[in-house]
Parts: sequence; structure tokens; C-alpha cells
Amino acid sequence: MRSIMGALPYRRGAVTFDGQSLNQIPPHGRARLGIGYMPEDRRLIPSLTVEENVLLPAWATAAKTTAERLAKIYRIIPEAEAFAPRKGLQLSGGQQKLAALARALMCGTRLLLLDEPFEGVAPVLCQRLAEVISQLKQEGVSVILSESDLSHSRDMLDVVYTIDRGEVTQAA
Repeated sequence: MRSIMGALPYRRGAVTFDGQSLNQIPPHGRARLGIGYMPEDRRLIPSLTVEENVLLPAWATAAKTTAERLAKIYRIIPEAEAFAPRKGLQLSGGQQKLAALARALMCGTRLLLLDEPFEGVAPVLCQRLAEVISQLKQEGVSVILSESDLSHSRDMLDVVYTIDRGEVTQAA
């Protein structure tokens, strides 16, 4: 996922999105293509408010539809709007996951890369995350999800690849 976002180099091969090679596109250019990334460790900036954390990708890419995107994100994840004025540091782990998903949605209008979205989250919030991801999928957003435990996500997946030590061992 970090290679798709341009944070790590490819070892070999190429990645294309919508028929366009990503090899020479910088990370901010990939965000402008509508690709959003939610890292496993959330990477919220603790001293910024939730809303500031959500707006970071828009600021970095000079997005022109920031207000509309933020309104849509708050419609999809009203919890993020409820804790928008709170600092990232003041959120529980599950709330941080919702905030990180909201941030990924700021630029992830076409493709979302979600790295272990259910890891370390209480069951109630896992259910809520699954609802949001399913809704996004229904709205036409493509989702690539990396998860070591499929108990919260199996029902929403179209294709599952099992990877063991860097090699695909099963596709279903």
C-alpha cells in the first residue's frame, strides 16, 4: 500500500491506476488522482484537531472542493464531525481509526487503501467502520483492504488474496 501511495519504492514491476502508470507520479499527485490511504497506525498529528487532520490532504494537494468533500465526509462519518474540534491526542483508538478514515476520504474519492482498519478497535467501532466501508463501496469507491483477521470484513469483500511471507498463496 505504501508503494501504491509512493511512500516506498517498487522492487519490480509497475502499478497502474485507471490505465495510468503511477511509477513517475509523486505521492501528492496520486492523492490528486483520487487515491486515499489509511495507515495501520493512523498517523494522526496529536496536536492538531480532528478537522485539521482530516483537512491535511486537501491542504497538501491544494484541493478546490475542500468544503464539499468535508461536508460529504461528515455525512458519511458523523462521528468525525462530532469530535472535529478535539485534538487527535484526545481520541480513543477507535475514534482515531474513524478520524484516519475521514482523512483518507478527503482525497480517496475513487480508491481507498485501508491497512488493518479493524486492528485494536472495540467490536462496536469495528461494526461502525464496516458499515462506513460498505457504504463507500456501494457509492462506487474501490477499496483495497489489508487485514490479518477477516472476521469483521469478510462479508464486504469481493476478492480475497492470502499472502504468506510476501507471496500470494491463495486467491478466492
